[in-house]
Amino acid sequence: MHDESVTDFDPDETLSALPQTGEREVETSLRPRKLAEFVGQPRVREQLELVLESARRRGVPPDHVLLSGPPGLGKTSLAMIVAAELDAAIRITSGPALERAGDLAAMLSNLAEGDVLFIDEIHRIARPAEEMLYLAMEDFRVDVVVGKGPGATSIPLEIAPFTLVGATTRSGALTGPLRDRFGFTGQMEFYADDELDEVVTRAAKILGIEVDGRASAEIARRSRGTPRIANRLLRRVRDYAEVRADGRITYEVTRAALAVYDVDELGLDRLDRAVLSALVGSFGGGPVGISTLAVAVGEEATTVEEVCEPYLVRAGMLARTPRGRVATATAWEHLGLAPPPGYGRMDQPPLFD
Repeated sequence: MHDESVTDFDPDETLSALPQTGEREVETSLRPRKLAEFVGQPRVREQLELVLESARRRGVPPDHVLLSGPPGLGKTSLAMIVAAELDAAIRITSGPALERAGDLAAMLSNLAEGDVLFIDEIHRIARPAEEMLYLAMEDFRVDVVVGKGPGATSIPLEIAPFTLVGATTRSGALTGPLRDRFGFTGQMEFYADDELDEVVTRAAKILGIEVDGRASAEIARRSRGTPRIANRLLRRVRDYAEVRADGRITYEVTRAALAVYDVDELGLDRLDRAVLSALVGSFGGGPVGISTLAVAVGEEATTVEEVCEPYLVRAGMLARTPRGRVATATAWEHLGLAPPPGYGRMDQPPLFD
């Protein structure tokens, strides 16, 4: 089984919900194969089960499925489960890979009846391919244009009935016509600690890791509601246990390992704390613009906005206001500081932009 070295891993990326280099193989081994094995998302699972069972009983491909939610919550796993439950083949691609309509036409023409086509990050699909997808989803045909200029001819091409599963981390970026063509939309939610505890326990069994109950609960608590992060932290704690302990993951070993990887009690990492420290220490708690804040911590603005900010907002430590980012009283307390008297008034003009 693929094993990652401690020295090959950048600690700063530990709590990113995006997949990291060399992680796909491990993720594949941990993916559930059936809907009954999938942990968490009870509402989406129940709804999807009804969609699939109804289609099986009628002997037709199910409606097209859109899975929406933050990265790392299991959208790809659910797409593979849809194919497995239907006993169908699955073709996997991504929105950025479909730059031309011809790319999509070639893929669609090779689908057999009942196949599943999975398009990850479907909101990033090129417009020509998206417009071709409309017709394919509704009428199971595509129009292939042959030639150029006045002599161009459109040739209709019938394709086998299939099920499209689209995944997006930005449902608001989907065009209305594309969103309306999905018969079922599942909104993925962040996981509760007890659900992540189950994810960690299941992954430990598959990877052959000995972990006790308090240790798995501690990993789950610091995983920011995201199974991908929980599985990654489990492997990092496994690395620490093998090198600096007896290989068994206990509560004490877990806390020591997470301290090495800069994951604190609330699941914040080095960059999260740097953002809060800059916001509080350099800018008096804000308001401050995202670009200025990013310069202060030496990161790109998109990294701060897409990697750090969502969890800090969910944790109640950062507020996004029209005048800039503001640290909450909770952020001050987490850093061991007391907010100044009267802190929190929102009637002041922006200090920085």
